[in-house]
Amino acid sequence: MTDQAVDAGGVGRSAHEVTEDYFLGRTRELKELRADIERAGLDTLAGRKAPRARVLLIAGRPGSGRTALAEKLVRQIARRYPDGVLRARLGEPDGTPVPVERTARDLLAALDRPAPPGAAEDELTEALRTALADRRTLLLLDDATGAEQVDALLPDSPDCLVVAVSTGPLTGIADVRPCTVGGLDTKSAVELLTRYTGAVRITVDPRAAESLAEACQGHPAALVLAGGWLAARPQAAVSDLAKRLHAGTDDAVDASPPARVFRHVYDELSTPAARIVRLLALAPAGLADPHTASALAGCSVGSARVVLDDLVTLGLLRAVDSPLPQYEVPGWLHPLLWALARSQERPADLQLARARMLERTVRLLQACRAITETDSPQAREKLNAMPREVRFPTPRAAADWLRIRRPALLASARLAVADGELDTLARRLMSQLVRALVAHEGTQAAAADLYGLHSLVLDVAERRGLPRERAAALLNLGDVDAQTGRTRNALARYRLALAAGREANDPYATGRAMESVGGAYQELGDHDRAADWFGRALAERLARGEREQAARLYGRIATAHTYAGRYGEGLRNWRAAVAGYRKGGDVAAHARALSELARVQEYAGRFEESLRTCQEAAEWARRAEDVRLQAALQLRLADTLEHLGDPTAARLHRAAAERMLGEKAPQDGTEDDTRAEQDRNACEIRSPSSED
Repeated sequence: MTDQAVDAGGVGRSAHEVTEDYFLGRTRELKELRADIERAGLDTLAGRKAPRARVLLIAGRPGSGRTALAEKLVRQIARRYPDGVLRARLGEPDGTPVPVERTARDLLAALDRPAPPGAAEDELTEALRTALADRRTLLLLDDATGAEQVDALLPDSPDCLVVAVSTGPLTGIADVRPCTVGGLDTKSAVELLTRYTGAVRITVDPRAAESLAEACQGHPAALVLAGGWLAARPQAAVSDLAKRLHAGTDDAVDASPPARVFRHVYDELSTPAARIVRLLALAPAGLADPHTASALAGCSVGSARVVLDDLVTLGLLRAVDSPLPQYEVPGWLHPLLWALARSQERPADLQLARARMLERTVRLLQACRAITETDSPQAREKLNAMPREVRFPTPRAAADWLRIRRPALLASARLAVADGELDTLARRLMSQLVRALVAHEGTQAAAADLYGLHSLVLDVAERRGLPRERAAALLNLGDVDAQTGRTRNALARYRLALAAGREANDPYATGRAMESVGGAYQELGDHDRAADWFGRALAERLARGEREQAARLYGRIATAHTYAGRYGEGLRNWRAAVAGYRKGGDVAAHARALSELARVQEYAGRFEESLRTCQEAAEWARRAEDVRLQAALQLRLADTLEHLGDPTAARLHRAAAERMLGEKAPQDGTEDDTRAEQDRNACEIRSPSSED
């Protein structure tokens, strides 16, 4: 069978109309695979319980139907594994191995298990094995490029089963016998042709159909191409195509059946269609849509859509089941397209096509983000100025496009950085992709992708000697490391960011890095160093006259001293923070600073001072309409009054706090946390770009 499944009926079926639940041939292979599941493993024969999942290997060349065979097997045995089926592709279209870290993260996401952004491969694979330890799950690992990929993902549970698809044997994994996939038998091959050509053309000349199947050597990909070509030409005789293929066998540079049929199909394409086909070798992750094809070939989006649909009919592309038009380049076809692109396009033209594709992607990402900012007149004006074909009608349409095209967008960023000659476009692309992900999904939901993008930004910044961008990337990566508990890693990144900020003579990045270093030391419990670094950041803010940020830093210094038990220093700095917020007119921040001042006064045993400060803070919280803070202050007043020997007044304040919290809606309870998060991100700098 082919990687494209085949429909059970009809005449002249195109590849995208073929359903995956119809299967031809492979009876022997399926029987062998099912028997291999029941076969006792080496551990069982030795009287030991198998420590890991059994691995079934389906080996064959791309386009031989190996994936379709694996999918058929999975459908047959899925009921034995009540915890479901997990799928992952371990190879890129060009044969590059997919990093195990990325695969493990995707599998954890499918299991709804957390995968910390930036986590190492070992941590993620261990988390995956833990998640699968008590499950009966079936894993289908397609396009495995080596045994190490599969081995890293194997569950430590004999109740799980792994079906791996690869070109050759997985040497190094014990107790694996490959099921090698060759060509289809003649009957199945002719039936596959019939699904495209219709029964009449085969019935009138069955020997020609058998000859064509023989010329294709039963190779499913070649048969699909031949069937698609015949379906598109109802007047063409099956015998003519068979004769052409037999005649071209000796002259073909690549004698593989798919290559010979592809050359025949390609030679009869129109010039525009042929150019789009070979330029699809540049499609990121082997995924294309009308915009990608339009940008690569320099034609209209409508014309590209028509050509792509025709290529699906011919079997050269697969239509992806998606709400938006999207197409996949088969893995076996990718090297052939690359060879054509290199031989028929000048290197400068290939680079120009890639640049056009990246530029179109940047424009689409700009529109994807801009549609979320329609409250701003400037954003609406900018959105209306964009060409109609790159605009989205609604924010929902933009979010759907971002979700569907996400794998291709992330692959575009990786390929643009790897290219090394389009760094300006790569930087703009990553900047817009970061902003679009944040706008539609939020920083936390997109954290894993953002971590990868910031790492790519860092690669480009180091390659091009861009210290400001290096500082921004290091700060962003350090923040994610800090949020996921890798505080020492974060500290190292913050120090590197400080050096880059100084090299760029960027006081904003320098001050931000100093404060972040202080925060890391505080998290590590080194409060002396934390206070020192906060003090350095404070000096930077005061030198630039940034009063609000200076007031916030006074508070951080006070907190560090308080943790260290130096209450006098803590009180002094909190008073400075209170004064700063008062001068800046920030009523809510003024109230919170007074609240913290009262807390430290209480720690220091100054209960009467704490009582007066609490009362003052409560008044400012009332002016700020911060109900949660008012309730917290009422509770603190109650505690202080108890220390002062007035339990009756303490009960009254506790009752007042309960009334306030009872009146406050539960969903409003995150206001303080949200404000704190905003404070932490107030100095955030993004991967810089001259393009908004």
